[in-house]
Amino acid sequence: MKKTLVVAFLAFIFSGCGVMKSTESVNLITLTGKVEKLGITSYRYGTHSIRTQGQIYALKSAGFNLDNYLDRQVTLKGTKVAGYPLEGGPELIEVVNINGQ
Repeated sequence: MKKTLVVAFLAFIFSGCGVMKSTESVNLITLTGKVEKLGITSYRYGTHSIRTQGQIYALKSAGFNLDNYLDRQVTLKGTKVAGYPLEGGPELIEVVNINGQ
């Protein structure tokens, strides 16, 4: 009986971890393009932008200094910030990983 409870408990724990991973990866977006500094815009969020496949995304990052990637071709991973876009602006992406070339 104890073995059955332990196995059931472990199965429950591992199945929960799998759901958390898949949810995180669903929210992850990968973008490739040139990082540019945001100037004066009609929307007021993000510090940088990236244009990929004809679409512009506003970027922000707590973990990376995006100025180090200015005018460089990069591939980045990030998550869409809830509540954006605002005022007809672009999606806001929180950068969680970036690889410059």
